[in-house]
Amino acid sequence: MATDKSKAVGALRRAGIYGLLSYSGLVLINNSGLELANMWLAYLPMFIGVYVLTQWADRSFLKRQHKQDDSK
Repeated sequence: MATDKSKAVGALRRAGIYGLLSYSGLVLINNSGLELANMWLAYLPMFIGVYVLTQWADRSFLKRQHKQDDSK
């Protein structure tokens, strides 16, 4: 069973991944030269993609961590 400490570490890891990816996405969109009437047409798909990538990256990290723990 997961401890409170491991839950907190997981939440911080996901927040870090999300922060890094979302900041990178914002920089990419803002420097792309897009001039839409409503920039949320570009931001919303980007944030959805960032969320999906964050979940995938976190699960991949956990799988690798569990494999390493099992091999010890």
